[in-house]
Amino acid sequence: MIVVPLKEGENIEKALKKFKRKFEKTGVVKELRNRQAFEKPSVTKRKQMMRAIYVQQLQQNEE
Repeated sequence: MIVVPLKEGENIEKALKKFKRKFEKTGVVKELRNRQAFEKPSVTKRKQMMRAIYVQQLQQNEE
């Protein structure tokens, strides 16, 4: 359960913003999306490898 402490007279928009930030940090939405479509561990590992190669190439091109 997410609790957002409010100061007296605090704007409701600010409180909502705080709540959204805390909710985002918990990672609930991200985990839900990951669980909707199962991905084999080999596919996950391949994606991580391809991303690492891409980032490394970007860094090399920058130098």
